[in-house]
Amino acid sequence: MAKEWLYGRQPVREALRAGRRHFFRLLTSRSLGKSPELKEILDLAGRKRIPIETVPRNVLERTIGSSHHQGLALEASGYPYADPAELLASVSPRSLYLLLDHIQDPQNVGTLLRTAEAVGVSGTFIPGRRAASITPAVSKASAGAVEHLQVAEVTNLKRTLESLKAAGVWIAGLEKTPEAIRYDARSWDLPLAVVVGSEGKGMSRIVREACDWLVYLPMVGHVESLNAAVSGSVFLYEVMHPLLT
Repeated sequence: MAKEWLYGRQPVREALRAGRRHFFRLLTSRSLGKSPELKEILDLAGRKRIPIETVPRNVLERTIGSSHHQGLALEASGYPYADPAELLASVSPRSLYLLLDHIQDPQNVGTLLRTAEAVGVSGTFIPGRRAASITPAVSKASAGAVEHLQVAEVTNLKRTLESLKAAGVWIAGLEKTPEAIRYDARSWDLPLAVVVGSEGKGMSRIVREACDWLVYLPMVGHVESLNAAVSGSVFLYEVMHPLLT
């Protein structure tokens, strides 16, 4: 079984809360201190009978290869990806999906997945190649939100979009083109899939052509665009706003 180290208080806590992985041991720093959050983590680890080891901070840094561990590292099995076929078979009138078209920055992926979890996205599809996978860095960037999400790796995003459309899902892709409409120009009916393109290049041509709408966010400042994570997050909240109020 493949293993990896989750690090940071939020990712460790949410992984333990979700309980979707196998856990092997928890490393804690000798200078960890005390807090309600830490007590919850230690209580969860105790209930799950996870061995807890107290080590110097430099051992933690060497173990995970980062100084951003906040005094905790959890050895766990790899991320539990969802079955794409099961996600596609579970479309309902209230479904909202997120598709990431070859986004490579773990910070952007983590931010988008944190928003996706916050607004109740039904499932997320990411490419299995030439894109950031769900690594401990992505879990850290998502503040552990990814541990509660259904994320599926797929070999072909266009085929996935076609399957979603066949199931009655509308497709909206974020990209500023002459034919694109403002993100708030209409009410967004569910079921809907939101597509966010890669940093710099945006969506690939075949993915763009599969969209029912192309959508842009208006800009009134001096910068020309928002990054993928910010624009995707804004649009997800716009779509879900009627259901969140």
